[in-house]
Amino acid sequence: MSTKHIDVAAECIPTHQLLNVAGERVPDRELDHYVAKLTESDLADFLRDMVVLRRLDNEATALQRQGELGLWAPLLGQEAAQIGSVRATRDSDFIFPSYREHGVAWARGVKAEDLLSVWRGAQSSGWNPNEVNIACQQIVIGAQTLHAAGYGMGIKFDGTDDVAITYFGDGATSQGDVSEAMVFAASYQAPVLFFCQNNQWAISEPVALQSRTQIADRAQGFGLKTWRVDGNDILAVYAATQAALAHCRNGLGPTFIEAVTYRMGSHTTADDPTRYRKPDELEQWKAKDPIDRLVKYLHVIGADVQSYEQRAQNAADELAAQLRAAITAMPDPAVDELFDNVYSEAHEPSVRAREGYLGYLAEFEGEGH
Repeated sequence: MSTKHIDVAAECIPTHQLLNVAGERVPDRELDHYVAKLTESDLADFLRDMVVLRRLDNEATALQRQGELGLWAPLLGQEAAQIGSVRATRDSDFIFPSYREHGVAWARGVKAEDLLSVWRGAQSSGWNPNEVNIACQQIVIGAQTLHAAGYGMGIKFDGTDDVAITYFGDGATSQGDVSEAMVFAASYQAPVLFFCQNNQWAISEPVALQSRTQIADRAQGFGLKTWRVDGNDILAVYAATQAALAHCRNGLGPTFIEAVTYRMGSHTTADDPTRYRKPDELEQWKAKDPIDRLVKYLHVIGADVQSYEQRAQNAADELAAQLRAAITAMPDPAVDELFDNVYSEAHEPSVRAREGYLGYLAEFEGEGH
């Protein structure tokens, strides 16, 4: 019995790109008009945001190495995917992030020190989601996609044109939660944007091991309108996100974006990527750096790049100083705060647990512990 060979590559959807590695503008008939109104000032803001975000990430990594944080999940190299997408949303859209979307949260108004407080163990959540319309970071892989699907179903029934956006990595697409979320969103035609940052590595496993085709192609099987973009090209990310959000706002159902990027650093600060990743692969992706690419484009259009870079550097320095001052002055939580806000009302088992734990700790008082 013979088997027919299926040319998977021939069936893949295209990868959109508006800026190539040299910083040159690439025409794209589908996405061009979404960036047509961007001004030089907008591009300078993109640059500032990415530079500040990279500094925040580097500072957090250093703080973890210095014992100020328990853990950190670096995003180095993914600045364009995060800033380009979040800057395309509007404030009333609600975002459900994973544990790596520090830039998305920061751009939404979350203070840098509140981002780091959870990783320091000083708080259990970090911020009030209703104040900035972004949920606290989700550690359970892919769980936030179900939250977004449910929220999107609520939006549909409320009759607004807001959108629920959920971020996750390529590894999360192997989780059942993500598949279930897309099934529900598609079944109810809910306004949900599933944004996958394909950074090539799910901890120590390459994306090719998880998916025999492009992740974006898999999403189409659930009935989602799908885009695949160069995730290191901030213009392409911004444009595709605008297109996906417009699709959702027009009542046409959920959407999916695969932003092809690269995790330049470790999965977390507890990970050693040199054990599974070849040095030449890292060097190849360094040449695609999203910040360098935008700087090159600003040179191409004749912008005053030096002044924009200085402004970005000043903003990054200011954030770094504020962040370090906030971290070193951040008080440790009281032991009994562990039981606060577990339930919205008094809960007898929780009360007993608090009393039992505090009684246990009291047994060690005076013993030098």
